Amino acid sequence: MRASGDTPIPRHVAVIMDGNGRWARAKLLPRQAGHRAGVKTAKIIIKACVQHGVGVLTLFAFSSENWQRPKTEVGNLIELFVHSLENEIAELHKNNVLVRFIGERAAFANRLQIAMQQAEKLTESNQGMVLNIAVSYGGRWDIIQAVRKVSALVVSGDIQPDEINEDRISQSLSLSGLPDPDLFIRTGGEQRISNFLLWNLAYTELYFTNTLWPDFNTECLKSAIDWYAVRQRRFGRTSEQLSQEN
Repeated sequence: MRASGDTPIPRHVAVIMDGNGRWARAKLLPRQAGHRAGVKTAKIIIKACVQHGVGVLTLFAFSSENWQRPKTEVGNLIELFVHSLENEIAELHKNNVLVRFIGERAAFANRLQIAMQQAEKLTESNQGMVLNIAVSYGGRWDIIQAVRKVSALVVSGDIQPDEINEDRISQSLSLSGLPDPDLFIRTGGEQRISNFLLWNLAYTELYFTNTLWPDFNTECLKSAIDWYAVRQRRFGRTSEQLSQEN
């Protein structure tokens, strides 16, 4: 996909929104202030991705490992998430965004589960950008639940073991039916993928920035997209093969 100016635009952008706590600490503020600032940044980046013509945006909001944080912080995070969801879903719907949640949502309180279900129901017919929000999500969990689904098909006799292949696994993952991410962005200076979309990131371009998430703005997003635009994605082939295809 290309936007104005003939710049290649990633079909799918995945983001680890890291650095809220450090942003708050640097300003001598409580961690919750950093998370609130991070929500504001998420709103800005969602809107910018729509404007750029990104087809799918996946945000890592809460990992399966985040349950290990102090109970007070986890509770505050969940409450902020519920509040933000209830406040923002109407605007997302107005902008034709289709909202999906991926992760083990059964771990959350009923109020949050209901809010997620209502958001998905409200936006399910929208034809614009797909917004995946990963909550209580882990890449290993995703693969395990996909394997369980495929194993059940084998046990029931619907498929044979030799029919298990990459496509079958991909169709059973949380992002089934969507293209794998073209561009992965992690803010906050860490250079790892932290159990995020392990299967789907196999050939994704990985972009790391020291910018803390609350400071990540539309210019930062443009820099990431510009960086992506000059990458040569070979998928195992040689540069010469790509040149011949073009």
